[in-house]
Amino acid sequence: MPKAYRVNVFVRFNNAVMRALIRGDVRIGTFAVLTVRGRKSGTPVSVPLVVFPHGDSEYLVASYGIVNWVRNLRAAEGRAELRRGGDVEQVCAVELPAEQAGPVLRSSLLTGPPGIPRPIVAVFRRFFVLPYLDVGMDSADDEFVRAAHTHPVFRLARFVQR
Repeated sequence: MPKAYRVNVFVRFNNAVMRALIRGDVRIGTFAVLTVRGRKSGTPVSVPLVVFPHGDSEYLVASYGIVNWVRNLRAAEGRAELRRGGDVEQVCAVELPAEQAGPVLRSSLLTGPPGIPRPIVAVFRRFFVLPYLDVGMDSADDEFVRAAHTHPVFRLARFVQR
């Protein structure tokens, strides 16, 4: 049984530092700041996340399950702002069905954030990701598909207003 994700003082501090660095034009691997309208408050809520490349697309993976940024993104119908260093773009995040999300979830777990040294990825994965998942490094494909029901994956596309 995976642990339930809780935002604590360390997470709040880490998120604040990462937001400040990314907004200050510092590039850290494929980290970005996702800003989406809060589903209750209506005010913009920003959270640092990893953008995972897989195939020809980029994805947001909810490694910690259905957390606030996932709920807000769903309520906003996928419309959000993504900031990577000095670059800001309007995106539409499309939630994938579990059958398509499973392989992306697997890839994100196995490779970790691009541009981050492997030893750091290994430690982070061991202590800060795996405890929140029902799958492990050697899990079968169908287990990742099952896990994708509670760990959504969103494909990023540039937002085109019609």
